[in-house]
Amino acid sequence: MIRLFLVDDHEVVRCGIAALIDAEPGMEVVGESDTVRGALVRIAVTRPDIVVLDVQLPDGNGIELCRHICSNHPETACLILTAYDDDAASVAAVVAGASGYVLKNIRGRHLIESILRVSEGENLVTRDLAHRVHSSLSAKAAQSQEQSTDSAHLELTLRETQVLRLITEGLTNRQIGARLDLREKTVKNYVSGLLAKLGMDRRTQVAVYGAMMTTETPPPSREAEH
Repeated sequence: MIRLFLVDDHEVVRCGIAALIDAEPGMEVVGESDTVRGALVRIAVTRPDIVVLDVQLPDGNGIELCRHICSNHPETACLILTAYDDDAASVAAVVAGASGYVLKNIRGRHLIESILRVSEGENLVTRDLAHRVHSSLSAKAAQSQEQSTDSAHLELTLRETQVLRLITEGLTNRQIGARLDLREKTVKNYVSGLLAKLGMDRRTQVAVYGAMMTTETPPPSREAEH
């Protein structure tokens, strides 16, 4: 059974999506919220498999909510569902760890299929969006390159380098674990280690650093990990 939580400030939208999901065998809605604050509390209690959330919420930003969920509940995937085809928002959603970004004008069957794919650990980020994410991060990295000079030559292990590159691609801890055949907890430890080594406190900063490093020749790894 795929357990879903809905976050949208429009009751009609939530009811429509809930009816669509509840009519689908193997899926159920375990909670709803129309605010970021309410979602934070109820998601911690219900522990859904997937959160379907809007970008625009009355008391905050759905992208920041997505980032919080991915950081604090790595076992929960996020699917952004919005009415706005906004480049900046879609890029931010991927960097925040969203497994997908779909528009509200999609057909109900398409939404169900997207949920099923995300539940199987698939990343719905298109190649075009991935390219836009990379371009956006590279641009930010170029602007902050002078500030990053001191950390540009840090030596990373082979595994840290692999995790860094996948963070830069916008993958969640779960997806990185699947790609590298590691447990999510192990991936989380690597991410924490990268943050400490790079002197950063946000996953987005690590992604920007990784994008910057792709334009340079990487130094040899200190060790190979198995």
